[in-house]
Amino acid sequence: MDYARLPLTRDQILRFRQRAGALDERLPAGASSLRRAAWAGLQDSMPRAALLSIHARVAGTDPSTWEDPSLVQVWGPRYSVFVVPEQDVGVFSLGTLPDDPRGRRRAEQLAAQLGAVLAGRRMTYGAAGEALGVPANRLRYAAATGTVLIRWDGARQPLVWTRPAPGLDAHEARLELARRYLHVYGPTTAEAFGRWAGIGARGGLAAFAALRRLLTGVLTPIGDAWILARDEDACRSAAGDPAPARLLPSGDPYLLLHGADRALLVDSAENRQALWTPRVWPGGILVRGEIVGTWRRTGSHLSAQTWRELTRAERASVEVEAQSLPLPGRSSGIAVRWRAAGEAGAP
Repeated sequence: MDYARLPLTRDQILRFRQRAGALDERLPAGASSLRRAAWAGLQDSMPRAALLSIHARVAGTDPSTWEDPSLVQVWGPRYSVFVVPEQDVGVFSLGTLPDDPRGRRRAEQLAAQLGAVLAGRRMTYGAAGEALGVPANRLRYAAATGTVLIRWDGARQPLVWTRPAPGLDAHEARLELARRYLHVYGPTTAEAFGRWAGIGARGGLAAFAALRRLLTGVLTPIGDAWILARDEDACRSAAGDPAPARLLPSGDPYLLLHGADRALLVDSAENRQALWTPRVWPGGILVRGEIVGTWRRTGSHLSAQTWRELTRAERASVEVEAQSLPLPGRSSGIAVRWRAAGEAGAP
């Protein structure tokens, strides 16, 4: 039986994502807020990107917040570095465990061999790979078992260590990972989930099929998609004021999009090319609910390239955000250099 799809406007979708992602109003400091901020994980492939994602969502964030005991680093979706809630490691690891027997066997064998080599110790992943006689990057496959944690500060090789396997069924972990993705990235598609999680389109379709009774079909400006049924009322509403400004880092969940989803967030093809570059992505400047430009930082200098002229109040709100960035070892303020799109030397 076919069901009529709920029509959602671009404004409704973006406002929902900002509320679901705690980008409209910062959460109070504390472990529960950190868990909500990292509900779908925070990519940390750029050094301390996850810290800046936390800062955009949680009040009182300081340079050490990413090391809060309630958070850990893992090789998560797509074997990328993620900061996730410690109590949810199983969701972000077992949820990506390969479905094919060969892939699953490889992950489990590597995890067992790594555990035997480490014997309760912490070791750089280069040294661990050498001890196992395998390329260090291959150790990432073991992380899908939920037994491998890492610590990477961006300056050195990550440390790796092992822990007991989570008491969670891999299938249930996959479904919970899909629910979290739907809540933070929705409306979305099974194919988008499969790409984000690194499980492929077939894995994404199977997860959404298993969740079908919990989903509501929607019609968005870029086509058919799905949301969690429990999020329907929140998606219908566009109430509430967006935050004055947020500086979102490279790989922030609000920006971690592909394909047509990018066109929904940024309508100009030229601006999309500036935000999602072929190499290292810059950060995104979110002002009053819209991405209005990109930013990069070198030391205490932040270069902001805008796609339209910002008002004096808008610039001031971005500068307040820049000054509040929780940068380790900073002894002076952040100097913001403003550049209009197309200006020579713009990032």
